[in-house]
Amino acid sequence: MKIYQYPSKSAEKRVKDTIERGLGFSKQDYERVEAYLEDVKTRGDEALVEYTKKFDSKKVTIDSLKVTQKEFEIALKNVDTSFLKAIDRSVNQIEYFHSKQKENSWIDTPRNGVMVGQLVKPVSTAGVYAPGAKGGKTPLVSSVLMGGIPAKIAGVPSINLMTPPMENGEINPYILAAAQRIGITSVFKAGSAWAIGALAYGTQTVPKADVIVGPGNIYVTLAKKIVVGIVGIDMIAGPSEILIIADKHANPQFLAADLLSQAEHDAMASSILVTDSPSLAKNTVAAIENQIEKLSRKNIAKKSIEKFGAIMLVPDIETGIELSNRLAPEHLELIVKEPFDYINQIQNAGALFLGPYTPEPMGDYIAGPNHVLPTAGTARFSSALGVEHFTKKTSLIHYSKAAFKKEADDVIRLAETEGLTAHANSVKIRK
Repeated sequence: MKIYQYPSKSAEKRVKDTIERGLGFSKQDYERVEAYLEDVKTRGDEALVEYTKKFDSKKVTIDSLKVTQKEFEIALKNVDTSFLKAIDRSVNQIEYFHSKQKENSWIDTPRNGVMVGQLVKPVSTAGVYAPGAKGGKTPLVSSVLMGGIPAKIAGVPSINLMTPPMENGEINPYILAAAQRIGITSVFKAGSAWAIGALAYGTQTVPKADVIVGPGNIYVTLAKKIVVGIVGIDMIAGPSEILIIADKHANPQFLAADLLSQAEHDAMASSILVTDSPSLAKNTVAAIENQIEKLSRKNIAKKSIEKFGAIMLVPDIETGIELSNRLAPEHLELIVKEPFDYINQIQNAGALFLGPYTPEPMGDYIAGPNHVLPTAGTARFSSALGVEHFTKKTSLIHYSKAAFKKEADDVIRLAETEGLTAHANSVKIRK
């Protein structure tokens, strides 16, 4: 990993490259995904099964598309007790955090004869997508929890999971155990863009969703981008990213491990260390070179580090924070002597991890906050997936006759200023 002096022309180029790697899609990808979506919209289950047979498992049929209760029972027998213990802790802590986000309906009487308020209601149906990495052999159970739990806390009555099957036509038992633990309504054996299409449009078997959430590959992300407006989505997510701000007190072995934890995700992932310590920078490079060779996904991590990894040597921590706010990272680790002293200076970050014993994977799995986070600089204006993504708000308004008359002339004046005479007349006719 290369060390850059920041600010400098070379450092600025690396920063620019990181920012611009963003959310770009090729025309070919866009057209391919559009075709998948249109086919699922037109042919429903038939298209869904056709693509699943082609790309994931030849054993899936229309009749086996939906996971049965017997499959859930078999799955629970095939998972170990240590997993069930870990999932219980994770679920409890994620539920606790998200329960704090729930909003209540309210009513107020700010003026005589006037009542205003807001109804907060859950959507009727939510769709959760969980990737099936390596043909379902590396089950992303955390995606099930992070998508399903806030929907459950919001009060969504129907929560449906789409995830690709393994080659044998079954869903990984760890995925099913997680889904059952949090009360997922139904699980369907399909992935990629066609799964998003099934949730967006509905099929003969898959209920149409009001909101679709969950991470995925470029086809999943692009499909969500295309169907937004037909349904709600969590966000358009790009490659994973981490930025660590560290001072001389940090452990370079910790820093290397944390940087590589994101680099192994994707060759497009970004891992950046920002420090005011030249010796820490040098020692972290050495630690990365040593640790990377031991990783099962070392080839991916090497590509990521080479193309989008960097160590920015800054004159002071404040300059590092300014750079971080500019990049608006998905994950920001603050590993300095007094991390809490800097919290108010952090303007843009999906999640903030404070101190040497709060590595990013704690947030991925068990801390409680959601790990579906804004990427590619979008933390400047968006937030983590939460309960609010599964609710909608309806405004309440009531006027008595006396209150109406008191404010009517002002409404008429404003409406006539805008040239909307019918609006004005709607008020005049009641005077």
